[in-house]
Amino acid sequence: MRILPTLFFLTILFSFLFSCQSSDSKTELKPSHVTIVKKDNQYQLMVNNKPYEVKGAGLSFVSGTNFKALVEAGGNTFRTWNPKHLQSELDSAQKYNLMIAVGFELEKNLHDFDYLDTKAVAKQLEEVKHVVDKYKNHPNILCWVAGNEMNLLFDEKGGLKLVQPETYMALADIVDYIHKVDPHHPVTTTFAGANKTHIDLALKHCPDLDFLGIQVYGDLIAIPSIVKKEKIDRPFMITEYGPRGHWELPSTEWGREIEETSAPKAAGMMDRIQKGIVQDSSGLMIGSFSFLWGQKQERTPTWYGMFNKSGEATARIDEMTKYWTGSYPANRAPLTDSMKLDKRNAVENIYLKPNNTYTAQVFVREPNGDPITYKWAMLKEVDEKSDGGAFEKEPEEVDFKIIKDENGMLEFVTPERTGDYRIFSYAYDGKGKVGNANIPFFVK
Repeated sequence: MRILPTLFFLTILFSFLFSCQSSDSKTELKPSHVTIVKKDNQYQLMVNNKPYEVKGAGLSFVSGTNFKALVEAGGNTFRTWNPKHLQSELDSAQKYNLMIAVGFELEKNLHDFDYLDTKAVAKQLEEVKHVVDKYKNHPNILCWVAGNEMNLLFDEKGGLKLVQPETYMALADIVDYIHKVDPHHPVTTTFAGANKTHIDLALKHCPDLDFLGIQVYGDLIAIPSIVKKEKIDRPFMITEYGPRGHWELPSTEWGREIEETSAPKAAGMMDRIQKGIVQDSSGLMIGSFSFLWGQKQERTPTWYGMFNKSGEATARIDEMTKYWTGSYPANRAPLTDSMKLDKRNAVENIYLKPNNTYTAQVFVREPNGDPITYKWAMLKEVDEKSDGGAFEKEPEEVDFKIIKDENGMLEFVTPERTGDYRIFSYAYDGKGKVGNANIPFFVK
């Protein structure tokens, strides 16, 4: 009578142990082995001993988690700036068969971090170690990106100056640790621009970077000549490229940057892709990431994101699709070519009188012939401008009186309060695509 309960107990115990072992075997992960090789004067990224072509985009988890859209556009990789949502990103990467360049948002001199503060530096290192130890064996990790534009620091005249050497000494500790515990994934850091003096300072104190991350916008078009001029001799990725940056375009005489409308913004980006990436013959480039697969506020809510805040895709998505797949998608975004306010262009420094009636007009082409729905909005300008991609608060939307709104023509009344404003036009095709434009103006 005692044997039966004992056998029953042992049966239950062995079943439990077997189920635990099965569960562990299911969750055991095997990392992808990523290397960089050189053959015939061309560096090549390899994943599990096979050539890997990065078709990448920087992905904003908070505002743009449309992984499916990235795959549909032909992308195969995304990069991040911090590991806050890494588990969810890795889960999605597995689901959609994407690789990730995992970013660490290391502190910067630009934001008043002092790399002589040994306690703060040690704390930062421990935070990186924790993430690497936890996720290093995940098969969807492509590489580690330790720090973003740590070289970005301005002098009194607005030019770039060198950061503390200790910045890169701290980076070296991070790189060395990753190499020690993770033999499967290369490590990089990213630089604002391709300044050889900045790169040399970094490599002097952190010589074991596996490749360089170079971030350029308007200058993407000149990357082949810049790399040659600066005598860069290491493999590199273009870890950010996109529209021309707010620092690269004209501003109004009261200091507000003038954003390109969405059609020339997309066409210009594709031209730079062709001349800076496709035609590069340096043999050093091993991949690229467009910016930004999502939406972010930086000078305006529409400058850098390839999606609007409400989720619609812009013409830059169409250009990325053509670059990655060879063809445009069946449905393309409305192409907003230009915009006028009071029959003037933004570069004409538009001053308007308060509580007066004026006209704005936007000029849009629709590649598919779809009917367009127009929406207009007015925003105040940014109070505190961010530096280095840091958080920037979206300005307040302004209520204003509309007299007439018809076929891309808006008749409206300016605010009573003096100050600088910006009027936005959104052209929707009703199928998830949008064309954008805006003009800054000053009420006085």
